[in-house]
Amino acid sequence: MSGTVFRMPSLGSDMEAGTLIEWTHRPGERLHKGDTIAVVETQKGAIEVEVFHDAVMGRPLIEPGETVPVGTAMAELEPLEAIAEQGPGAGRAEGPAPAAGSSGAAPGAYERLGGTARGTGPAETSAQGRTPAAPGVRASPAARRLAAERGIALAELTGSGPYGAIVLGDLAAAAKPGARAPAATPAQARPAPRGGLDLAAMRQAIAAAMSRSKREIPHYYLSQDIDLTVATEWLGARNADLPPAKRLLMGVLFIKAVAITLPRFPELNGFDRDGRFEPSEAVHVGSATAIRGGGLIAPAIHDADRLDLATVMNRLRDLVSRVRSGGLRASELSDPTVTVSSLGDRGVDRLYGIIYPPQVAIVGFGTPRLGPWVVEGGIVPRTLVTATLAADHRHSDGHRGALFLAALAQRLQEPDML
Repeated sequence: MSGTVFRMPSLGSDMEAGTLIEWTHRPGERLHKGDTIAVVETQKGAIEVEVFHDAVMGRPLIEPGETVPVGTAMAELEPLEAIAEQGPGAGRAEGPAPAAGSSGAAPGAYERLGGTARGTGPAETSAQGRTPAAPGVRASPAARRLAAERGIALAELTGSGPYGAIVLGDLAAAAKPGARAPAATPAQARPAPRGGLDLAAMRQAIAAAMSRSKREIPHYYLSQDIDLTVATEWLGARNADLPPAKRLLMGVLFIKAVAITLPRFPELNGFDRDGRFEPSEAVHVGSATAIRGGGLIAPAIHDADRLDLATVMNRLRDLVSRVRSGGLRASELSDPTVTVSSLGDRGVDRLYGIIYPPQVAIVGFGTPRLGPWVVEGGIVPRTLVTATLAADHRHSDGHRGALFLAALAQRLQEPDML
């Protein structure tokens, strides 16, 4: 059975190249579907890239620190049969095993090989698998964050990870009784940024993607005011006796309402591939999240239509935390089937989004506000929100879009059914 080659994945239409930060597995180690194989730096920060199927880590074709275009071969992968051929003990990790990421990987990350090795990879680590750390030491992002929190000088540790990288296990060993961690200096005590996010580069990438979207996608826009009074009262009653960590945000109701409405309107949930529409059976809602200091990213809450509200809330908290500290996975960026954007309490009545290719729709929510509403022939004050839809006219039309917004409004009238 021939092997495969792992390629630099595309993590969005605004990505042209990525920089390899670290390999998380050594040659010969087993990879399960959904495991993180590498950490890649893009304009959106450091992204954990997963494998699409079970395999054995083969020969790396590029070294950490190299920047290569999307589609470039990064490493060879071998079938699991390769472990059996090598005999007992093969495929066993020498260092701490990395945590598995969520399932899925960026489309086009793999290509079949005919069995011939291509490219030249970095030199193997020593037989002991350990190399001393030095200034500019190679370390996993998680290890860097923990070291900054504990005031541990990475330059004084020895790495046991791939190619001598310091991993979490090395920090745990340093924290054992008898192992002294150096005192923290003010610079060490500050959390280290993950991957040196370049916000100017991110804004340029976003601008390029949005320019392409407006140029190539025939947008149409619709809006509808929705009475949120029932949902607001229901949410207040539910949250009343819960601690802050267990409370729901109104934005979670928006995400869930969109997710369970979309299956009735499949032309709004999927991808445009070279002018052809590919509907998605799964509903992966990209939640637009602001990055501190500027910039925007919309990682996916997978299968949002199948999750209860508490789980959607937990997933959203987790995504926001990892957007701001680093640690997003490739599948969270490569496979959102629709985007939901909300400006929360920013005071904007309407939000008209721009479709993020290859998606075909984006739903926006303004700030909930108190306004006049007609109820049983009388004008009364109600909590209102304006929902908007921007959709691709090649794959849907205003009639269907209007029906979608009406169905969405109905869902939000029945919060106990979400």
